[in-house]
Amino acid sequence: MTGAGGAGLVRPYGDRRDDGVVQLSFVLPVPAGERAREAALRLVRAMGLEGAEVAAMERAAEGYTFFVVYGRTGAAVDWDAVQVPEVVVRKRSFDELNAAVLSQLGRRIVVLGACTGSDAHAVGIDAIMNMKGYAGDYGLERYPAFDARNLGAQVENARLARACLEAGADAVLVSQVVTQRDVHKDNARALVEELERLGARSRTLALLGGPRIDHALALALGFDAGFGPGTRPSDVANFIAAAVLRRAGKEPR
Repeated sequence: MTGAGGAGLVRPYGDRRDDGVVQLSFVLPVPAGERAREAALRLVRAMGLEGAEVAAMERAAEGYTFFVVYGRTGAAVDWDAVQVPEVVVRKRSFDELNAAVLSQLGRRIVVLGACTGSDAHAVGIDAIMNMKGYAGDYGLERYPAFDARNLGAQVENARLARACLEAGADAVLVSQVVTQRDVHKDNARALVEELERLGARSRTLALLGGPRIDHALALALGFDAGFGPGTRPSDVANFIAAAVLRRAGKEPR
């Protein structure tokens, strides 16, 4: 049973707690119609879901159909047994962060950001770096405490690493959206290796972000932190500020 504090076994929640209802979306390479609907239901039943219903069926392209299907699963997960690395940092307000950095560090924190390799999707790095930020949350360029430089998309790892060395960067932010054949992992590793080759890794915090990124993956790839979907600029700003202040001996670990 599920405990009052969220401990114990937890199950998907649909209409009521512990009902096991889940929603799936997928495309089948068949034309829309009743045969397609039945094929979708049979597929979901083969996955072990009960009480399956097609909530939406739409033509995706010639000979392809998009489905949204509901079903019920008896599976549960032991919440108490789930342990993963997480980015944990005390969250300061915009004014508090700027005041802490400028008074305790006595200078601005230099941060470079880019999409590396062949990745041309700059929306994520723009949301974190650019002054306008995202969803009312200011980007790093807006913080007086940061010297934030957005280098844009398709920046080669060697160029980014050299820029970090030349700028004396305290932190580098890498956004990876393209994930086919794990190219995001290859790009990420390549940057860390290049920073190490130049002797810049020890002084430069390396942060990795993107839709397929989490903290555990970032650590495994040699980064200091990973930020996935839902990350706000202030989350990144607070992590960087706290880490740089700790390195300078201005903040307790």
